[in-house]
Amino acid sequence: MKPKEISKSISERIFDSFNILFLLILCAVIIFPYIHVLMVSLNDNATSTVTGLMLWPSAFTLVNYQTLFGNDSIMRALFITVSRIVLVLIYQISLNFMAAYALTRKDLPYKKTIVMFFFIPFFISSGLIPRFILYSSLGLLNNFMVYVLPAGFIFYYFILLRTYLGTIPDSLEESARMDGAGEFKIMTRIYLPLCKPMIATLALLITVETWNNWTDNLYFMTHDRLNTISYELYRVLMERARLQALIQEAIRQGQVTLAGMGATTTQGVRNAQIIVVSLPIIMIYPFLQRYFIKGLMIGGVKE
Repeated sequence: MKPKEISKSISERIFDSFNILFLLILCAVIIFPYIHVLMVSLNDNATSTVTGLMLWPSAFTLVNYQTLFGNDSIMRALFITVSRIVLVLIYQISLNFMAAYALTRKDLPYKKTIVMFFFIPFFISSGLIPRFILYSSLGLLNNFMVYVLPAGFIFYYFILLRTYLGTIPDSLEESARMDGAGEFKIMTRIYLPLCKPMIATLALLITVETWNNWTDNLYFMTHDRLNTISYELYRVLMERARLQALIQEAIRQGQVTLAGMGATTTQGVRNAQIIVVSLPIIMIYPFLQRYFIKGLMIGGVKE
């Protein structure tokens, strides 16, 4: 016999309808502003300044993006940011994974003391001034490695990896040891492949955090040659005069013609840079979403 279908009550149907309506409104509130920013970046200034919410460019142009990518500082900042993300991903995931693996070993003495040693700085921060003095004494000011070295160990990521490693059956390790595998081989050949969902989750979190981080650039850099793309966006949003100079430089170098000068505005270039900064994260997230949800669910709950 087929199971009897339970029909929803009127109150449940009303709730579902309002729930769907609320989610649709929420999606519109989130998506429409981004579409507006994208359309303004692709639109001529003559109509951008007199139009409200823009869902399609009335006068299509790529001059704003030509101005943006024609500037050497923007391209250099993009290269610095991508290089920083690659190094931080390798360094941070490797360090946190090895620490988490070591502190899941049953025969490791003083495990609780070591975890407590990692735990205290998670809540007690030294502050900006001591960090500045420390980085200055280590020669990290105006040094690319200030973006990488201080971002090594993150206690939250360590806890996620340690909890996830605790869900892997000990029988796999015992079988590997019976076959003559050493500690390093067990870590890299057994535990590391099984941690792919959690590593993908951390990769997404680290990428988003590193891509959006502009405060390190603000506090510890005085040379423009090591600026990141997020800091360049901050400068564009805060320094209107600098953006005007960027446009004039593009016109002087012939990257933007005088005929297209009317299409290049501070508003258009500003919106174009917002799209350039945010688009990579939006493109990466859908591919890692399933790992993100699985990793946080398994790594955040200890059995």
